[in-house]
Amino acid sequence: MIGTSARLLRLLSLLAARPSWTCGELAGRMEVTDRTVRRDIAKLRELGYGIESDPGPFGGYRLGQGTRALPLILDEEESLAVAVALREAALSGILGSDQAALSALLKLQQGLPRRIADRLSAMDAAFVHTSRSDERHIAPGMLLELATLCRRSERTRLSYRTLGGKATVRDVDPYRLVRTGHRWYFVARDVTKGEWRTFRADRVTQVQPTGQVVDIADPPDPALLVARGLTKGVYPHTMTIRVPLPMDRALQLVPPTIGTHRPDGPDATIVEIGGSTADSLARYLLGLGVPLQVLSPDDVRQALLRRTRELYEGNGGGQP
Repeated sequence: MIGTSARLLRLLSLLAARPSWTCGELAGRMEVTDRTVRRDIAKLRELGYGIESDPGPFGGYRLGQGTRALPLILDEEESLAVAVALREAALSGILGSDQAALSALLKLQQGLPRRIADRLSAMDAAFVHTSRSDERHIAPGMLLELATLCRRSERTRLSYRTLGGKATVRDVDPYRLVRTGHRWYFVARDVTKGEWRTFRADRVTQVQPTGQVVDIADPPDPALLVARGLTKGVYPHTMTIRVPLPMDRALQLVPPTIGTHRPDGPDATIVEIGGSTADSLARYLLGLGVPLQVLSPDDVRQALLRRTRELYEGNGGGQP
């Protein structure tokens, strides 16, 4: 049995995660009775939390607009300083866990008083983010909005610009944000097609929440979905190789952002990798520095043999 204080914090966390909860849903998540939930709600109201409720058997509880607060006392300047630091950590990955920094930033911004939130928005307009030459800029506000939708599991009308520049609008069920390299990817289910898709977050132009909370059943591995999209959907060439390493070591050799992996017995792994040309894939294989077998296609195998022969002959060797 958890203590009352810990239970109240847990209740606050649940209320902040979704637009609305029924008493039964809260009781089920917290493993307590409906009576305990109602008593805890009353206690939170006594402490100054604006918790609203709808009457009737299908009514629910929700945090009132602008009344969310954290059980942490920060003055105005401290709140701004923490928000800016978390934003930098989320965008740069300097802490090694940009998802954790983004989640903390989301919770902090939900708890900021209106005047401080307005100051933070004004600072957003003044900030300039310098990007790498191959990195498109994404506004921190959009990143935070996508994270909010994922936390709430709220169906959303997504305005998106494809690689070719075509503007599209579709209804999606948000699930996760995935950062790989210098880019963020938004993982969501396309409602019309009934398929899981990955979207480059920097190509999202607008989101319109519908207010409909959806139940995400049988979700995919978001990191694996992004990796497959990168290896198969972006590059015109895909090769399949076999490396004599167990799965954990193969993942260290070829990161999941580069290829998709499946075990081939306890001591070998099959890896699929995408590239722009057969020759570029052959150069990548030479850099791995391990014995390997190219299973397909043949043009990558021939390119690897040709480059190996050139290296051998260029260093004083005869015919290999």
